[in-house]
Amino acid sequence: MTPPEAPETDTGTEPPAVSLCPAPSAPPIERLRKRADFLNAARAGRQGTASMMVQARNRADDSARVRVGFTCSKKVGNSVARNRAKRRLREAARLVLPDLARPGWDYVLIGRFEATARRPFPALQQDLRDALRKLHK
Repeated sequence: MTPPEAPETDTGTEPPAVSLCPAPSAPPIERLRKRADFLNAARAGRQGTASMMVQARNRADDSARVRVGFTCSKKVGNSVARNRAKRRLREAARLVLPDLARPGWDYVLIGRFEATARRPFPALQQDLRDALRKLHK
């Protein structure tokens, strides 16, 4: 069943294939899961944008891995609002980090009240790009 807002397509054409894997030259991206890693990132550099706060820390361990974590406090809203904001942050990170993340760094993306969930997605991605560029200067 096709949703009513889906664009009309010709029946004989296939949609283009989309790769969900990062580019071969991009560093592998892992998730931060331990509280200590989040606390270490909180003591490092941070850059705020209209839609999120980005914390970044150079681990200095000569690892090619990039690690990223996502969090939203209860100030963002109820669990539905927090999960929606984190889903949007995860997708923005999936699209932006392979190009701009540096190997050996940890990143934590923190959602903001209403802004993360309501900001247009291209603007959300641009906010992440701008924050990463400022953090790496």
